[in-house]
Amino acid sequence: MQIDSLALRMRPRSPFEAADLGTRLCQSVAGSVYLCYALVAVPTIALALASYEIADWLPTLILWWSKPWLDRTILFVLARAAFGQRTTPRDLWEQQRHVWWQQLLLTWTWRRLSPWRSFTQPVYQLEGISFSRLRARVRQIRRRKSGPAFLMTSVFALAETVLAVSIGSFAFWFALPESGFDLLSLFNGELEAWDIEQELRRAFRG
Repeated sequence: MQIDSLALRMRPRSPFEAADLGTRLCQSVAGSVYLCYALVAVPTIALALASYEIADWLPTLILWWSKPWLDRTILFVLARAAFGQRTTPRDLWEQQRHVWWQQLLLTWTWRRLSPWRSFTQPVYQLEGISFSRLRARVRQIRRRKSGPAFLMTSVFALAETVLAVSIGSFAFWFALPESGFDLLSLFNGELEAWDIEQELRRAFRG
């Protein structure tokens, strides 16, 4: 890593200042983040929705479990942005082996359950050191920093949940008053997809 080529001003920062810096960095390259993320998120969502025929709870589980793998794409874009580099889908595709397939088993198992994954993932993905040194490095950076890392992960997870619920509530807010549409009716009794479709048709009819 060439420190001189960093586009960020390096100085000691508190954990919350570092989280704010990461958020602002993501905002500055939001277009690249969204575009590259869509390359992996859209197929994953399609696969998850297709699994509904197997079990109605399976799509949610697939999307939840795939989060660490999906996040690797975002981290790749942000790492390049830290050095002033814009990332295109072609850049991502050329580095797919490193971004998507490296450490695949750990990404889909142990790290899904890590409460401070957002804090330690850059070590696993970006530092390029041996596995034994990785463990020592993670223990080092987690020392006295696990609390803020867990809080940051929890806050963003809550924001993501609120956003998902808000988007899902559009069907309720834009339904005609006379339609008698009840948002809770979509979730009570584990309705099948056909029932949900009929409920939405009645809500927006006319």
